[in-house]
Amino acid sequence: MRTIFPILSLILFVFSACTGEDPRPNESMYFPPSSGSDWEKTSISSLNWDESKLPDLLDFLESRNTKSFLILVNGRIVLEEYFDGHSPETPWQWNSAGKTLVTATTGIAQQEGILDIHAPISDYFGTGWTLLPLEKEGLITSRHLLTMTSGINDESQLVIKPNFTYLADAARGGPITIFFKN
Repeated sequence: MRTIFPILSLILFVFSACTGEDPRPNESMYFPPSSGSDWEKTSISSLNWDESKLPDLLDFLESRNTKSFLILVNGRIVLEEYFDGHSPETPWQWNSAGKTLVTATTGIAQQEGILDIHAPISDYFGTGWTLLPLEKEGLITSRHLLTMTSGINDESQLVIKPNFTYLADAARGGPITIFFKN
């Protein structure tokens, strides 16, 4: 899970910002470091959540063949659970489910002014997030990732840096519009 850390951090940050009232309004947003495995945690009890419901949640997740489950509040881990022999280091493809989550949260982030899908993705991830030459990596925008026109070789579907290799320049195309119904 930590191998796709920058993407998940952005997704979870945007998703948690759109869920309603902040359960810890006086606590600042936390952004984990981009390297290493240290990540701040907060407890369920500190959020005044009903801890007696946790076993039911975990049983439900396991009954649905969940591999991993994470709850963040203001960027801090509240709950991190793994099932069926999985761990933070276990690679797992989530394909269509990932696309749905990524496109929805990206649209919300764009609408909120947090993300510009036409800006180079390296503005958000920094440089060196792929194995592409930096001049090729710098051509890739969020829009390219959303429309699958990044030029990254997708022969291997596992989303890890060693698989982010150059196939072609990121495609140029017209504007993309994402609509949300209030």
